[in-house]
Amino acid sequence: MEESTKQPCPVCGKNGLTLRDREIEVPYFGKTFVFAMQCSECGFSKADVEFKEKKDPAKIVFEVNCEEDLFSRVIKSSTAKVKLPGLRMSMDPGENSEGFVTNVEGLIGRFEKILETQRDTTDDKTIRKKAKNLLKKIWKVKLGEIPLKIIIEDKSGNSAIISDKTEVSKLK
Repeated sequence: MEESTKQPCPVCGKNGLTLRDREIEVPYFGKTFVFAMQCSECGFSKADVEFKEKKDPAKIVFEVNCEEDLFSRVIKSSTAKVKLPGLRMSMDPGENSEGFVTNVEGLIGRFEKILETQRDTTDDKTIRKKAKNLLKKIWKVKLGEIPLKIIIEDKSGNSAIISDKTEVSKLK
């Protein structure tokens, strides 16, 4: 991993930014670069992934049906939109969107944290009840009791779910 410290931060301008990049080998995709930056002064952070080989915009569809599916590798770029239609939730790309490498369980866990925050911090009983119900649904997905479809739409083509079950098509 290469690291460069004490760089000027694009947010606060102070020399507290640490830049890191690492090259990893991803099955079926080859060399992949993981980038991260974090400022010790203001807390700004950003991360992304990029395949060495140029990819076309892609729509990736994967259905979680059993516990084994939770261990499938997920690569999400900062330009990707992630949708969980069964939960009516999405993670949209934008200025604060980050790229990451995880597994399906970790991806679902990011949505879980959002729901837990809603459940634990809101005074709105309707929102709290909805969050609790969605958390129960996620629990059933993790137990393999109900399926969950994951859709990733990435205009950069730098996202993937590594599994024989994954369906990939051109993004329209």
